[in-house]
Amino acid sequence: MPYPDRDAYPDRFYPVVDSLAWVERLTRLGVGTIQLRVKNLDDAQALQIVTDALAITKGTQARLVVNDYWRAAIVAGAKYLHLGQEDLAEADLKAIREAGLSLGISTHDDDELATALEARPDYVALGPIFFTTLKSMRFEPQGIPKITEWKQRIGTIPLVAIGGIKFEHAAEIFAAGADSIAVVSDVTQNADPDARVRQWLGQKEAA
Repeated sequence: MPYPDRDAYPDRFYPVVDSLAWVERLTRLGVGTIQLRVKNLDDAQALQIVTDALAITKGTQARLVVNDYWRAAIVAGAKYLHLGQEDLAEADLKAIREAGLSLGISTHDDDELATALEARPDYVALGPIFFTTLKSMRFEPQGIPKITEWKQRIGTIPLVAIGGIKFEHAAEIFAAGADSIAVVSDVTQNADPDARVRQWLGQKEAA
C-alpha cells in the first residue's frame, strides 16, 4: 500500500499525548502530526499550553492538533483542531473556519457520523476500535470491520482509527481502509517509547 504524499493530513501515525514534554519528545523524533489532549483546563491554562506547544513545534515538520480548546487554538494561531461530539455541539464552527483551522471530529456511531459530516470535517475519527482503559467510553469496541464500513460511507474524507491500537494491528487496520491510526498507550505506556515511535515511523515510510 503506497504511502500518500508526505503533506497529507493527518499523517498515518498520529500520536495523542497529554503534556508539553510529550510534544517536545515526539517533535524531536520527527513525528509529523501530534495531538495535544489535556482535559479540564480553564481558558487561561488552555491558551498557555497551546501557545507553548506551538512554540515547541514551530520550525519543525510537526503539526500540532489542539484537542477541544477551539478558542485557545484560534487566539494562539493554531492551524489544526480536533473536537469530540460534546465539544462540537458547543463550538462556533463559523469562527473556527474563519480562523483557517483544519477540523477533525470524533465519531462512535451512526448518529455521530451524521453530525460530524454536517460540519464538513477535514477528517473523521472512528473509535474505539479495540477495548481501551485510558478513557471511559460509553461505546463498545467498534472492531476492524467497522473501519471498512465507515470508509465506504465517508469516501475521500480521511478516516482515523483510534482506541487500543498497537503497532502489530497497523497493517490490518490500514488494509481495512483507515488512512491514519491515532495512538495513545502504545507510545505513552510503552517500556521504550522512542523505539516504538521509530517503529511506527518505519511502518509509515514503508507502507
